[in-house]
Amino acid sequence: MFVLNHKNQVPLYTQLYNQIKEQILSGTLASGSKLPSVRELAVELCTSRNTVESSYQELYAEGYLYSRPRSGYFVSALHQDALPLSQLHKPRLRDPLPELPTPCMYDFHPARLDRESFPASLWRKCFLDSLRDNSPELSQYGDPQGEWGLRCNIQKYLERSRGVLCAPEQIVICSGLQHSIDIVAHMLKEKHRVAAVENPGYFLPRSVLRNHAFKVIPVPVGSCGLDLDMLKNSGSSIAYVTPSHQFPLGYVMPVANRLALIEWAESGGNLILEDDYDSELRYQGKPIPSLQGLRPGGNVIYLGTFSKILSPALRMSYLVLPRWLLSTYRRLFHDYFCSVSLLEQRTLAEFMEQGHWERHVRRMRTLYKKKHDSLLRAVERHFGRRAVIVGQGAGLHVVLQLTEKHQLDERELISRAQSSGIRLFPFSVTYAGDEPDSSRFLLGFGAMTSPEIEQGIELLFKLWYP
Repeated sequence: MFVLNHKNQVPLYTQLYNQIKEQILSGTLASGSKLPSVRELAVELCTSRNTVESSYQELYAEGYLYSRPRSGYFVSALHQDALPLSQLHKPRLRDPLPELPTPCMYDFHPARLDRESFPASLWRKCFLDSLRDNSPELSQYGDPQGEWGLRCNIQKYLERSRGVLCAPEQIVICSGLQHSIDIVAHMLKEKHRVAAVENPGYFLPRSVLRNHAFKVIPVPVGSCGLDLDMLKNSGSSIAYVTPSHQFPLGYVMPVANRLALIEWAESGGNLILEDDYDSELRYQGKPIPSLQGLRPGGNVIYLGTFSKILSPALRMSYLVLPRWLLSTYRRLFHDYFCSVSLLEQRTLAEFMEQGHWERHVRRMRTLYKKKHDSLLRAVERHFGRRAVIVGQGAGLHVVLQLTEKHQLDERELISRAQSSGIRLFPFSVTYAGDEPDSSRFLLGFGAMTSPEIEQGIELLFKLWYP
């Protein structure tokens, strides 16, 4: 007996399908049993024949029923060991959902942006304009390297603001830094097996390169950037660097060292991966010109992103490849499709074309400079001589260097802060190898207001030095 509920939001044919399937699985309808004809069951249930026919056809397609010419539908023979437990008679057990992260009042994570910074109204307008103007093209695949209009706008911007000299055909649109490095690793692993990374440095490139079976060599970083003598002795043929704002220490590589690094690359057939992740956010003087601009035709792969200024949720980044590497890229990826939404690429191109991007960059530089300065004042006011700031003047974070070794280690200090609503990012994860002492801490300031920064630093000091 089947019962249909006409007030239920589940379609009638689905209700009937579920009930017949359940009776077959539970053994109520034995194999070989003949089901009522479509007409008879439709009359019995006071429903249309199409409803019954749709249910029967779905069960037939899935193998629960079979048909005989002029005889109707019959229940298929199913192996009893393969039958699942009845889902109608036995409640389904569900794994509990994971708990949400504990909310924090003061978030000092180094990669958080201002909560009100995304230009939603302008983005919405550009999005709708792109949707209206490009709707016929949304039924097609886009350019594998990324939309030409977006690449042209990126090329113009990079030349003006970063001194990067390239053509649009050298640019590849990617879905974040992880994807960018993944593409580079695919291209280089045929001829290169050892890669040097900054230590301390960003942990993501280490992981991606190791996942491609590269041997990763940590090279120490000083106030002048990567230690070039140790790089030369490391056996590496690839060097991943953040020369304009070293992560996490914030050092700027002097031009003499930049030229020496370029010479290392070109004299031995080596390659530089230049990650210019937050170059727009410089609060003292002009932005530092890129390595790539010093030797446009050299062995430098330039990596950029929109995550630090616009939004990490968009997953939009780009590569600038040397011309001699384009043939390798096209050979390996000619069958691939671009992993970034065509509509969002067109939206960003429109956003840049209308001048919104550069105005947004200027606004964000002003906004984050105020927060940066608020953090410096708060640390000086509350920590005094107990701490100094390393790497100020750029980006979305600074390093808090305790002048005396604390009696608690890094984990205990972070735990104490977390218990009072302060989120800190462990400095130790920036090291490849043994964890350092607990004297350094990353302090991001992007997500908080100036009053919140002041309150958070005051509370942090009281927790660490009660």
